[in-house]
Amino acid sequence: MKKLPLILIISITQFLFTTTFGQTKNLKLEISHLTGNFYVFTTYNFYKGNPTPANGMYLVTDSGVVLFDSPWDTTQFQPLLDSIKVKHSKAVVICIATHSHKDRTAGLEFFKEQGAKTFTTKQTDEISKIKGEKRSEFLMEKDTLFSVGQYKFQTYYAGPGHTADNIVIWFDKEKILYGGCLIKSVEATDLGNLEEANVKEWPTTIKNIQAKFKDPKFIIPGHQSWESNKSLDHTLELIKEYK
Repeated sequence: MKKLPLILIISITQFLFTTTFGQTKNLKLEISHLTGNFYVFTTYNFYKGNPTPANGMYLVTDSGVVLFDSPWDTTQFQPLLDSIKVKHSKAVVICIATHSHKDRTAGLEFFKEQGAKTFTTKQTDEISKIKGEKRSEFLMEKDTLFSVGQYKFQTYYAGPGHTADNIVIWFDKEKILYGGCLIKSVEATDLGNLEEANVKEWPTTIKNIQAKFKDPKFIIPGHQSWESNKSLDHTLELIKEYK
């Protein structure tokens, strides 16, 4: 086998670095209007060496902004706050993380320092404590109904799936299901990170959600697109294919 000239190796290396760095540099904070006072924000981080999007959501209320999960990219905590302040002239008053992974909990301490009340379930906090991840100030010991400004929403633990502690959030009036990483986008071709997953119980968990929350108009998965409301069914199909 012929060896590549050193200058060619250097050129290839520089090209790959420049391409990867350039792509990552441009993948910053994205904010998209969902409906009414609901917005989806997306940041990026690396998974298996590739820049991967992670979705969170925020709700603008008369009493301030409620954040559902934090940016995965830690450099985007302040830009998200700044964008919300400029766009809505309001501060973030609550941040709720839906499970213990960094793409959900990374900003808990930051947002607490900015004056927001931070929440996770007790189960999530126990896992975060063991793993040395960021932790919330307030704990939910059971499914909880929140009333913030003119909006009401509830947290729901349907069972294990992506992780042992994953919860979803339901807005009954608007028929919005915020699913986090428990629910896979219709773009997903596999179940993603299974390091802490319970694939055996995952189908039952999804079916529990389908039985409890009928006909959602919007379903927000933890990663990739949310344009389709078929992601619950797609998650079940992915689990079936995996098995």
